[in-house]
Amino acid sequence: MTAGISEQRLRIAGIIPESIVDGPGIRLTVFVQGCPHRCPHCHNPETHNPEGGYFITLSEILEMIEENPILDGVTFSGGEPFMHAKTLTPLAREIKKRGYHLTIYSGYTYEQILKKAEIEPAFSELLSFADLLVDGPFLFEKRTLDARFKGSENQRLIDVPKTLASGNVVLAY
Repeated sequence: MTAGISEQRLRIAGIIPESIVDGPGIRLTVFVQGCPHRCPHCHNPETHNPEGGYFITLSEILEMIEENPILDGVTFSGGEPFMHAKTLTPLAREIKKRGYHLTIYSGYTYEQILKKAEIEPAFSELLSFADLLVDGPFLFEKRTLDARFKGSENQRLIDVPKTLASGNVVLAY
């Protein structure tokens, strides 16, 4: 257990202990509860209600990660992970300390996340731990079944470390 996060709780819709579709490699995927975007035809509409789901402690999530020797990374999906930026940031920090890849899915675009970070600094702090950001809302009219790690063509796979270093969006893959 890690000091400081053991009792912090996160409202989630669920966890997939081993996923190969939510980012590169084998990953544990955390689906947070609550989403302001409510994209029509969303793949996870049960995550929209911010009062739904259930609570889990961050230490319980870390324990799941540490107990699985085949994991390459962790994904925060939803719902909208940035709605939980303050709670997810300590977890993201611990995930990165342990050497895991971190993917974050967001209905916000990268530019919207930066703008929101001006008011809510936790947005930029959470973003700083991500390796890959899949940004933008799911748009049914741009739906794709062939693109890697995304549901619609408008979404981008952003290499976050390179983007933060250069100041310009750098696409991954």
